[in-house]
Amino acid sequence: MNLKQLQEFLVVAQERQITSAAKRLYMAQPPLSYQMKQLEKELGVKLFTRNSYGIDLTPAGKTFQAYAQEMVKTRQAAIEALDQEKTGRLGTIHLGLISSTGALVPTPALRQLTADYPRVNFEISEGNTMQLIDQVNSNLIDIAIVRTPFNMRGLTARTLYHDKLVAVGDHERFNFPDNEFSITDFDQQPLILYRRFESIFNQTFAQHGVEPFYSVKCDDARTALMWANNGMGIAIVPRLIAKSYARLPITPINYQAWNSSIQVVWQKGAKLKPVTKRFINLLTKEA
Repeated sequence: MNLKQLQEFLVVAQERQITSAAKRLYMAQPPLSYQMKQLEKELGVKLFTRNSYGIDLTPAGKTFQAYAQEMVKTRQAAIEALDQEKTGRLGTIHLGLISSTGALVPTPALRQLTADYPRVNFEISEGNTMQLIDQVNSNLIDIAIVRTPFNMRGLTARTLYHDKLVAVGDHERFNFPDNEFSITDFDQQPLILYRRFESIFNQTFAQHGVEPFYSVKCDDARTALMWANNGMGIAIVPRLIAKSYARLPITPINYQAWNSSIQVVWQKGAKLKPVTKRFINLLTKEA
C-alpha cells in the first residue's frame, strides 16, 4: 500500500464510480480498477460492492476510508510543517463552521491574514456544533467555530460573539407582539423548532407552564427561517443568522437563559500551526 493508492481509493470512494474517478485522476479505468483490486488483496477485505449506479463502500471500506483520510491528511500536515519552517508564509487552515455563524465569518481580519500569509488557504468543513467538535477531537480539523452550549472537556475556546435567540414569523397571521416576545407568548403558537435547542426549549416551557406546538422540526436554522418566511409558523433562531436570512420581522425574545455565544475552539494543548494561531488571534481581536 502506498500514498498514491490511498489517494486513488479516496477519489473512488467519493465518486462511487470507477469511470468518473479515473477522469478526476487523469488515468485510464483499467489501471485504476487494478489498483483497487490490489488494495483489497493486500488488506484482505472487500472494499466495494457493485450496484446499478456504480459502486458502494462496504462496512470495511467505510472503516478504511476514515483511516485513509487521516493518513493523507497526516502526510499533508508534515509537508506544510516543513514548508512553514522554511518560509513561515504557507499553510492550510482546516476550519469547521456551523451554519448559524451567518455573516460573522469571513471578517475583515482575513484580509490582514492573507496579507501576512499570501499563500494561505482554507479547507472548510460544515456541520452542527457536535459534529464539528467531534472532528476537532479526532484531529480532522484544526479549529471550529461553534455555538454554546457544548461539552468543553479537552477544548480551549475563545468567544467571538454573544448572540440571542429571536422569533421570526408573520405577525398578522399568528398574532404575536411586535416589540418583544416573552415565554408565555409562545403558548399554543405554531413553532418551527431548530432541534439544536429542543431540550432547552422544553425545559423552559415546562417551567413556565407553556404548552408548545412544534409545527416543524429541522436541523438547520436556515431551514427554519425558510419555512417561517413561507408562513408555516414562528421560527426561534439565533439573531445572527436571522439577520442574514429572515424576510419577515425579527422580534427579540426576553429570556436571557436562551442567550448563547459563538466560540472558536481547538484541542487543549494542541500544537497549532503558526498560520492557524494568527487566524485565531485576528478573529478574537475583532470580537
